[in-house]
Amino acid sequence: MRNDANGPAFVFDLDGTLVDSVYQHVLAWREALEAAGIALDVWRIHRRIGMSGGLLVNALVRETGRAVSAVDVETVQRVHTEAYARLAPAVRPLNGARELLAYLREMGATWAIATSGRLENARHTVAALGVGPDVPLITREDVTHAKPDPDLFFAAAERLGVPVTACVVVGDSVWDLLAARRARALGVGVLSGGYGRDELERAGAYRVYQDPADLLRHLDEVGLRALD
Repeated sequence: MRNDANGPAFVFDLDGTLVDSVYQHVLAWREALEAAGIALDVWRIHRRIGMSGGLLVNALVRETGRAVSAVDVETVQRVHTEAYARLAPAVRPLNGARELLAYLREMGATWAIATSGRLENARHTVAALGVGPDVPLITREDVTHAKPDPDLFFAAAERLGVPVTACVVVGDSVWDLLAARRARALGVGVLSGGYGRDELERAGAYRVYQDPADLLRHLDEVGLRALD
């Protein structure tokens, strides 16, 4: 995408950043874990949302102290995908998300979406945003390691044709911001995924906003302005 605006390129996380889907994922993961005989309170699951599916399962299983096989992990991920597909019709764009993306298009800004989720899940939420095929979408299948590794953001920068250090990464979880820090990109947090301001700032957020609408009102604070 071209960049006619004066300012950085943007890389957006998806779930909890642009679409209100975090709790659907939490419930889908709970169902998937229970199918494997692993019972966990939903708050524990929520704390891991934003990581890659494999890391999330391994981290949650570690808390239970039980061993699981690679087959178990694969089964949990498959059931999560099936459960999320049933819940996905209830997913809606977050407040101001459509308007934020429309403004970036109007400004000629460069931006992409990078999610630890798989393409099969991301399709539902990207469709809710009305994002077209011209917008780079980087998913778990495109990289060796997902968040908190920085691979997704390196891949997004490459697709956009800009250095990753010229990118502003917008995310709702500590895993987004840790990955942004490791990529040496500027991290910006939003509270719409359920993490607190202090947590996001400790993970490396330069600024923290309520939601996409709040970010839209303060884009000048992260370096975007119209051409003079």
